[in-house]
Amino acid sequence: MSTKQSLPVQANRAQDVRGIIAKRDLVVDLIRTACVVLVVFVHVTMVGVAAGPDGIAVTSPLQELPWYVTATWIGQVMPLFFVVGGFASAIGWRSTVARGGGARDYVATRLVRLFRPAIPLFTVLAIGLGIATALGTPPELLAEVAFGIGSPLWFLAAYGITQCCVPFMVRLHERAPWRTLGALLLLATAVDAMRFATGAAEVGLLNLGPVWLFAQQIGFLWADGWFARRSRILLVVVAAAGYALLVPITSIGLWAPDMLQDLNPPMLPLAVLAISQACLVQVVHAPLTRLMRTRAAQGAVFVLGRDGMTIYLWHLPLFIALNGVALFVGVPFPDPGSATWWATRAVALVVLLGVALAVARGLRWFDRPLPRLLPGADRPAWPVLAVAALCTIGPAFVVMQLHLSFGVALLGALLVPAGVWLLTKTVPARGVARI
Repeated sequence: MSTKQSLPVQANRAQDVRGIIAKRDLVVDLIRTACVVLVVFVHVTMVGVAAGPDGIAVTSPLQELPWYVTATWIGQVMPLFFVVGGFASAIGWRSTVARGGGARDYVATRLVRLFRPAIPLFTVLAIGLGIATALGTPPELLAEVAFGIGSPLWFLAAYGITQCCVPFMVRLHERAPWRTLGALLLLATAVDAMRFATGAAEVGLLNLGPVWLFAQQIGFLWADGWFARRSRILLVVVAAAGYALLVPITSIGLWAPDMLQDLNPPMLPLAVLAISQACLVQVVHAPLTRLMRTRAAQGAVFVLGRDGMTIYLWHLPLFIALNGVALFVGVPFPDPGSATWWATRAVALVVLLGVALAVARGLRWFDRPLPRLLPGADRPAWPVLAVAALCTIGPAFVVMQLHLSFGVALLGALLVPAGVWLLTKTVPARGVARI
C-alpha cells in the first residue's frame, strides 16, 4: 500500500479514536472515584483500635451496629465498580481496535496498568513481613495484621481475570448480549449450587468468572447507551425488583444477607445487586452530569481518580501504620464505637487519603501506562501473555485463597515484576519481517 493510500486510513482511524474519546462519560470517573473513597471510609469505620491496660485491642464498630447488614445492600459497591469497569473496558477495547490494535495489545496494556502499581506494594510487604518474622513477632498477631493488609488484594485477581476476557466477552456481547447475560447468570447459580451441595467454599472461586463478568457485561450495555434509552420509571422498577429479589434469596439460609460475606468468593446476590445499582446510577445520571460540569467536582475526581488504584492498594497498610505510629507517640485513642470515635472518622479519612495521595505521587513512576505500539509492532504471542497473566494475577489469587504471609508477599514481589516485564515486550506484527 502506498503512502498516499494509507493516509486516508490513518485519518479515519484517528477520527474514530476522537469519536470514542468524545463519548467519555465523566459520571463513570465520578463513580469509580467515589467507590474507592467509600471503600476507604468503610475500612476506616470497620477498624477500631483501643489501647488499655491489657494491651491493644482491635474491634469492628461498624459491624456491631444494628443496621450494618442493611447498609451493605447500599455500601457494597464492588458490583458497581465492575459495572463501570465494563463501561471503561468497552470504550478502551473499541479505541484499541480503532487504532488498529488487537486483543493482545488490549490485554497487555490493561494488565500492566493494573499490576505495575502493585510492584512496590508486594516488595514493601515482603520486606516488612520478613523483618517482623525475623524479629520474633508473635505469629498470631502477625497473621492478623497480614490478613487485614492483604484483604484488598483479591480485587487484583478478579479484575485481572475480567480484563483478560474483555476481547472475547465484547464479541459475545455484540452477537448475543442477552443470551450472554443469561448464560453467565445460570453459571453463577450453578457454581453456588455446587458450593452449597459440596460444602466446599473453594468451589465458589469458579464464580470469579461468571459473577464479575456478568457485572462487566452490564457495563457493556451502559457503554452502548441501553440504560440511557430506558425511562426513569422502568429503571426504578427494575432496581426495586432486584432488591426485592434479594430479600427471599438471602432469607433461605444459603446466601448471606450481609453483602460483604457474599464477596469472597463472589456469589449470585452480587450479580443481582449489579443490575439494581446500574439502574439507580442511570436514574441520577443527569444531576451527576451537572455536578461533573463544576470545577470543584472535576478537580476532586482528577486528584483522587488519577491515583485511585494506588490509593486502593495502599490504604489499609497505611492505615495500620498510622495507627501504629499514633500508639507509639502516645496519641489518645477514643473508645471505638463511642460518639467521639465516630466524630473522628472524617478526620481519619482525610488524613489517610492525604497520606495515600502523597505515597501515590511518590510512586507515580509505577503508574505509567504502556506506550502505544509503533507501526509494524505487536505484543508478545499468546503463550507469553498467558505466562505473564499467571505471574501477575497468580499472587493476588493466592492471597485471596491463603491470605497474606511473608512467603506469599515474596512470591508477589518476584512474580509480578516478571509478569509486567514480559507484558512490556514487543514483537514484529504478523506479516512483518524482522530486519
